[in-house]
Amino acid sequence: MLKLVFTLSVFLFLSSCSDNSKQVSELQSQVTELQQKVNDAYKPGLGELMSNIQVHHAKLWFAGINENWKLAEFEIHEIEETFEAINEYQSDREETKMITIINPAIDSLKTAIARENILLFKDRFVTLTKTCNSCHEAVKFGFNKIKIPDSPPFSNQLFNK
Repeated sequence: MLKLVFTLSVFLFLSSCSDNSKQVSELQSQVTELQQKVNDAYKPGLGELMSNIQVHHAKLWFAGINENWKLAEFEIHEIEETFEAINEYQSDREETKMITIINPAIDSLKTAIARENILLFKDRFVTLTKTCNSCHEAVKFGFNKIKIPDSPPFSNQLFNK
């Protein structure tokens, strides 16, 4: 009798483990599916991200020519973050493969900002702008030409120190 109770207990335990294992597997599947939905919930378009870069490009110019180096450093960092977002959200786009072309121009501009050298800043900013246009040409978006801005993008921000 004791042997039967023990055998029955082991059977019930194993069958409950089997049910638990099945429930855990189903729950994990649901978690995976929900995580994928969350990951896909926000995916900014390449144009939206590039427009963000364009705004920071303009703000960077006005910060630099006003020798507001802290703001210039902030704006170049914002540009870098947006390029990271492009790599994250738009990695499947053919154009994204060309993005690394911009890195040397950004690095040289960061050097000019760190040195707080306005002449070097202006020169490196021209290089950055030309590099943007070269990339646009290479990915068949040459109709989208970037230039050095002549008026601030926002009238409600001071660019001088």
